[in-house]
Amino acid sequence: MHHQVLTNDSSSHGPTDSRVEFVCRPQRAAEARDAIAAFLERLDPPPRSDTVQNLLLLVSELVTNAIRHAGGVSSLRFAADRRALQIRVSDRSSAHPQDRTPDLTGRTGGFGWPMIRRLAHDVQVRSREGGGKVVVATIGR
Repeated sequence: MHHQVLTNDSSSHGPTDSRVEFVCRPQRAAEARDAIAAFLERLDPPPRSDTVQNLLLLVSELVTNAIRHAGGVSSLRFAADRRALQIRVSDRSSAHPQDRTPDLTGRTGGFGWPMIRRLAHDVQVRSREGGGKVVVATIGR
């Protein structure tokens, strides 16, 4: 999996303006979890352990949804500043996630989108110019 780390450190404006970004294109949820773990290792100060666990679950669910319902991930981006961490998953489908009754037998799912909305402090779904969408999940640091 190819990835790129982008750092925008605006130290002249103070530490709260520092921002780190990470871009990749995972083919599986496990690759996305590995990518966010590598991203989080670079952060100083590191996020709290409960935040790390929530981020691992968020990225896994977001990427799984893109693979299952949208034909794959176009890009996966992580960003962090002193206040928040953000996951952005882009895919080629213009269909927005839908609430549905979870299948308690486990055959057809239905748990991921409600879980994403509960774990993240903010979730937005934005249409992309030229088609597709990006799901943006933000969680406090």
